[in-house]
Amino acid sequence: MINHTVLFKFKDFDSDSAKKEAIERLTAVLLNLKNEISELKHIEVNPHYTLDAPSFDICLITHFESIADLDVYRVHPEHLKVIDLVKELTTERAAVDFNF
Repeated sequence: MINHTVLFKFKDFDSDSAKKEAIERLTAVLLNLKNEISELKHIEVNPHYTLDAPSFDICLITHFESIADLDVYRVHPEHLKVIDLVKELTTERAAVDFNF
């Protein structure tokens, strides 16, 4: 199995409520990928416990059977749509993939 973990740092927003809405929006879109991409075996999306995170704002954890399945996910049209939203809402991204 492959674990693909991604951390996202959100842009500055005018208010905490606007940032919270952006986090909830991205979370919902990411979680919906489970319904769209059969190679995606597990997905979690969790926000930092505080809106004023000192590092990253949310963490995405996904599992795949193989690197080949992860590669399918990477280029899947639904995932590419999410990447556009990520670019709109975030300033930083960090990722790590590993076998488990």
